[in-house]
Amino acid sequence: MVTIDADAHVLETDRTWDYMEASECEFRPQIVSGSRPDGTRDDYWLIDGRLHLKSSNVGKETPKAAREMEDIEARLRHMDALGVDIQVLYPTVFLRPMTHRPEVELALCRSYNRWLTDIFQKGKGRLRWVAVLPLLSLDKALVEMKVAKANGACGVFMCGLGDERCLSDPYFFPLYRDASDLDLPICVHSGTSHFGIHDFFDQEPGFCKFKLAVVGAFHSIVFNGIPELFPRLRWGFIEVSAQWVPYVVHDLARRFQRRGKALPKDLLRDYRLYVACQTDDDLAYILQYANQDHLLIGSDYGHADTSSEIEALRRLRDQDKVGADVIRKILDDNARAFYRV
Repeated sequence: MVTIDADAHVLETDRTWDYMEASECEFRPQIVSGSRPDGTRDDYWLIDGRLHLKSSNVGKETPKAAREMEDIEARLRHMDALGVDIQVLYPTVFLRPMTHRPEVELALCRSYNRWLTDIFQKGKGRLRWVAVLPLLSLDKALVEMKVAKANGACGVFMCGLGDERCLSDPYFFPLYRDASDLDLPICVHSGTSHFGIHDFFDQEPGFCKFKLAVVGAFHSIVFNGIPELFPRLRWGFIEVSAQWVPYVVHDLARRFQRRGKALPKDLLRDYRLYVACQTDDDLAYILQYANQDHLLIGSDYGHADTSSEIEALRRLRDQDKVGADVIRKILDDNARAFYRV
């Protein structure tokens, strides 16, 4: 059995932006020192005139050189120690809104994707990655997606809420069409690209601005019938546990009934929806609503928030709450089917 970490992270460094074109240098993020609200000093990213705390979510149990990808071999050795064969890499800085300017977003995304391409090429097939696209300029996003696919990307990253758009907005339909053709899943990860929502909850924990956005995206995508419009497209909902699935399925069933429709009995299977669970989820209960072939698990490697559990995959393997066959599917088969790794 292969063990696949369906949600691991890289922490961007100054080197991430070395891949920008000469004409894009004015958009390069800068690391600056600043004061937190409590008066302590810390490092920030300065991106398009806004400051973003650089070290707010760092998993100290991961080696710095590994989480920042300065030493690929160190990352692979740590994966060996954790019993992980493959990690699927997600970004850190892009979990929040960066800019309203398409030209800045394009420069950031292209440089990041080129950095991940280098990491993939050095990762011996064990470091797969999810592409970050310049969604403010969709024509360029479609080009970037094809380039990313050719260079080892196994998914398309999206936050739960886009810049002024829900993920069910027809604006994204060309992206979903081309992702289907490329056999790339849409990976809806904890985060928001909406400045208003992000800033409104600035002093609150990340639950409202990051987690609930993904739950809302799941509801919106199903309610608006988007999986029916793109019958080959896979959807993943990452880093929000799976405890909410029964609640959302119940709510959707009632709303469908009011419209004279019936929600598919096996919603996740029929609509090709995958959800990343956590080891403290009540899996026996969740599996009454979520097909056992559509649950994944990730460690949130590199981070230190409520979803982070560096030993998550090993702990799930050692549990016997739902049976060895289900555990094997969550650790291996389902991630393989979703990401095509």
